[in-house]
Amino acid sequence: MHIVRDDDLLFILKMRLFIAIQFPNRIKQTLTYIQQNMRDMGIKGNYTREENLHLTLAFIGEYKDPRYVMDVLEGLSFNSFPMELEGFGNFGDLYWVGIKDGDSLKRCAKQVRHLLADAGIPFDRKRFSPHITVLRKAYYGHEPDFGLLRIPDEGMWVKSISLMRSDRGKNGMIYTEIGDISLEDEKVGNGF
Repeated sequence: MHIVRDDDLLFILKMRLFIAIQFPNRIKQTLTYIQQNMRDMGIKGNYTREENLHLTLAFIGEYKDPRYVMDVLEGLSFNSFPMELEGFGNFGDLYWVGIKDGDSLKRCAKQVRHLLADAGIPFDRKRFSPHITVLRKAYYGHEPDFGLLRIPDEGMWVKSISLMRSDRGKNGMIYTEIGDISLEDEKVGNGF
């Protein structure tokens, strides 16, 4: 929740913020295909809605000044880079699709986090572990054979990062893009 005054965008209340890579529709469709396979295997829980699928680079949490965060992110100096889906795993009852080990993604996240730290913007400092959450609070009656779950070869060029806002709605979380920062174009072609 926030109150905006037209002349200077004054935010009275804090917002829950995070910095993320958003996906094109084809990646989201691949991820929802994986989720459907999980459902077909009898796995239940809170599946991430298609419109909320993303990869978090830094979780800020409650913060009152998204404009300042966007100003800080303007200092990001990074080329676009390829990113590919790879692997599947879990942290307890949270299940995720992994990202192929890529130095560019890790360097981008590191630069984002350094910019936030240098600007005094608090963020969750857990080690960056690139993953896409597809299911929370998972449960099942019988142990599924996760070896049957295949992650399709799918990738994309990351051309921007987004500052996102998270609000609790009556049917779950609602993620809204506040703004985005375009990355410099890499001159190596599409590839995906």
